[in-house]
Amino acid sequence: MTTKTENRLPTAAYVNGKFISGHKKFNVINPATGEVIASAPDLGVADCKKAIDDAHTAWPGWRDTDVTQRSRIVQKWYELLMAHKDELARTMTLESGKPLSESLAEVDYGASFVEWFAEEAKRAYGESIPATKTGQRLITIRQPVGVVAAITPWNFPLAMITRKVAPALASGCTVVLRPASQTPLTALMVAKLAHQAGFPPGVFNVVTGKDSKGMGEELTTNELVRKISFTGSTEVGRTLMANAARTIKKVSLELGGNAPFLVFDDADIDAAVAGAITGKFRNSGQTCVSVNRFYVQDGVFDAFAEKLTTAVKELKVGNGLDNGVQVGPLINRDGLEKVKAHVEDAIDGGARLLTGGKAMEGLFYEPTVLADVSPSALLAHEETFGPVCALFRFKTEKEGIAMANDTEFGLAAYFYSRDVNRCWQVAEQLESGMVGINTGLVSNAVAPFGGVKQSGIGREGSKHGLDEYTEIKYLCFSE
Repeated sequence: MTTKTENRLPTAAYVNGKFISGHKKFNVINPATGEVIASAPDLGVADCKKAIDDAHTAWPGWRDTDVTQRSRIVQKWYELLMAHKDELARTMTLESGKPLSESLAEVDYGASFVEWFAEEAKRAYGESIPATKTGQRLITIRQPVGVVAAITPWNFPLAMITRKVAPALASGCTVVLRPASQTPLTALMVAKLAHQAGFPPGVFNVVTGKDSKGMGEELTTNELVRKISFTGSTEVGRTLMANAARTIKKVSLELGGNAPFLVFDDADIDAAVAGAITGKFRNSGQTCVSVNRFYVQDGVFDAFAEKLTTAVKELKVGNGLDNGVQVGPLINRDGLEKVKAHVEDAIDGGARLLTGGKAMEGLFYEPTVLADVSPSALLAHEETFGPVCALFRFKTEKEGIAMANDTEFGLAAYFYSRDVNRCWQVAEQLESGMVGINTGLVSNAVAPFGGVKQSGIGREGSKHGLDEYTEIKYLCFSE
């Protein structure tokens, strides 16, 4: 069933400055209701290749545009995003299921990258290097890399786009974006606002479609694309990285996580519980930096478990458009089945169920707390991507750090302690690209976002995010 909402949502892809409907369509489903909310263009590999060609044609003109003019257009895009905040947030909630309050916050967060890079592009500095010979002058300059392919996930339909596209456009690159087929509508709305901001034809292109494998291969093997930026699973990232190696492209990968959350015996327990709720239940646990493993020191385990369980029981589950909802649905049936399997495996392995533990109607799952989970449980080794808190015990600081690092992933980590020396020592020893110390929220446009080990390559946000879309050119002058 299609709702009246379809009439208000964008339904055209965006290529070379034109909005295209395509010959085929695919349905976009609201995971909270199961209803079809709109249909998006089901473009194919040929359409993707054309978008790349158009981006390549547009690149020299955009590259040579004065940086001040580029920045003005990017800044105008930011202003339009903020002017349409309510509309964007509602669209995100409809297609992703996340609570409207979170979608509104995501517009602020996503737009902050656009504002930041509109200014940061003016500071893409080179350097002067002391020469080793008389009469020489050695300098470096930064230049845009070229056509950028961006592939974004469904869990942050706006922020994952702006975090990649804003620095690329601001630095003088052109972009072909393929958003996730579960959440294409936000991307199409973002493209519409970019068009209004005044980007020249071909500079920013959005191709939607169900052929993720075919488009992904085209974007990563086409020799006109000089940079690939992907956020998604480690498994898919490996494939894209292998494809990109054929033409030696620059690669940025923000991949899977398995974030630990350590609570030491000197922690403020109430603050740790508040941080746990923020770090675990945002977007129903479906974020790459969601807490996946709670390691709690013996001395405070029972107190933390009791207070966390009380807080989790108070969370309101439902349609993200309803007032007061804090936990929405899982994105699809596969996601729900994975959560069910992880919880059942943990209980079979001896874990105690403190609250939740059951699937609800549709794609909803009860917010869940499990205590004394076995280190061999699936929850300890795989990213659950759901509203489940898995609590493990540890005795010593050394043991807690070792347990936290016992994973091939290293995106985000969190811990709570009031000992300043411990804070420094633990932060330095955790094998993670980002560490939250007495906080469950680390993302910020001005700080570098990214992981180590098999959680990815490169950084997004901050001044380092601009570096990902430029090349250093060395110039040697001689008399």
